[in-house]
Amino acid sequence: MYRRFISSPVTLICLTGLAFGAGFYTGRNSISEIERVTQLSAKDNEISKQVDFTPFWKAWNILNDKYVQADIASSSEINKNLYTQKLVWGAISGLVAAVGDPYTIFLPPAESEIFKGDISGNFSGVGMEIGIRNEELIVIAPLKDSPSDKAGVRSKDKILKIDNEISRGLRIDEAVGKIRGPEGTKVTLLLQRDDKEPFEVNITRAIIDLPTIKTEMKGAGSSKVFIISLYGFSAKSPGLFRNALKEFIGTGTDKLIIDLRGNPGGYLEAAVDMASFFLPDGKVVVREYYGEGEAENVHRSRGYDIFNDKLKLVILVNAGSASASEILAGALREYGRATIVGETTFGKGSVQELVDITDETSLKVTVARWLTPKGISISENGLDPDIKVMLNEEDIKNNKDRQLEKAIEIISK
Repeated sequence: MYRRFISSPVTLICLTGLAFGAGFYTGRNSISEIERVTQLSAKDNEISKQVDFTPFWKAWNILNDKYVQADIASSSEINKNLYTQKLVWGAISGLVAAVGDPYTIFLPPAESEIFKGDISGNFSGVGMEIGIRNEELIVIAPLKDSPSDKAGVRSKDKILKIDNEISRGLRIDEAVGKIRGPEGTKVTLLLQRDDKEPFEVNITRAIIDLPTIKTEMKGAGSSKVFIISLYGFSAKSPGLFRNALKEFIGTGTDKLIIDLRGNPGGYLEAAVDMASFFLPDGKVVVREYYGEGEAENVHRSRGYDIFNDKLKLVILVNAGSASASEILAGALREYGRATIVGETTFGKGSVQELVDITDETSLKVTVARWLTPKGISISENGLDPDIKVMLNEEDIKNNKDRQLEKAIEIISK
């Protein structure tokens, strides 16, 4: 060990004390590490018979024996119990982090409550979907007309700092917790775009109303093109999409553009339902791959199939099109029902399941990977468009949408 001793009479006394102490610790160490843990229940289970947990319990006991908290008041029995529970949450978080999947996360009480607020659509923040790519925090898509969208945040922007705190190493849930906050408060993000000089944006938080759908008509007469802009795949999206298609049919045109740019996804079932308007009954929309040797879960068209071969359909995508957007676009292209125009999509092809661990905590775990009907993985590389059209800074500044222009050109031939 790295102790230094000075030879003196005091040393002899100390050494004598150490000899006595050594006897004490030798006796104590004859007890197994797990037997020394008295604050926890349910320590023995099937896993503990397969894996040696001795190092874990040893670390646990060292923390309980030796660590001194900064707050003296924390030595009370109540605070000791709270600290022990905090160690349990931290241990689970470490276990989950060891998997190495940014979308598999443990949600302690506070974070779990925030996440459940998300899926109910009731939260205050800046309105953007974020993810992790190459260990860097990245914007998947700012939500339409949200504070982040109005502040100029774009898909694929790297988030380097949140209120001057470096973001690298943060889990997604931790980053979300720092970006969120009460309505009317501000958050400062340091962003980097296309490896250029980083820049700051100051965003005022607001109540986020999740946008869903918008319809519009371009052109006139035989050149009319109907556009459905879909901003998310919520539980109510299929009904709204059905109404939009009724509106499209009522126009008498055969030219339809579905704009999925900046759509970060949502419910799988919503994507399957929407694809069913264009595909015969039983056609595969998406496959859930659970790993080698495991049976796939195949999601098939419900067979609404309301359009004939005269329909001209183009789907617009960009780097902010993810998850359910990629499922819908991928399926309709592989069956020859649509042409994809725009940029390569984000590439989020994984399925997460939310599992309650306790009444107050939960685990969001990746249980499968999404594959297109032909078995192509959406993860990592995303979907490449049939016709690639990039928007540059000048286009965005002048509000020139060359991607939409190209889609209209193709569909009008």
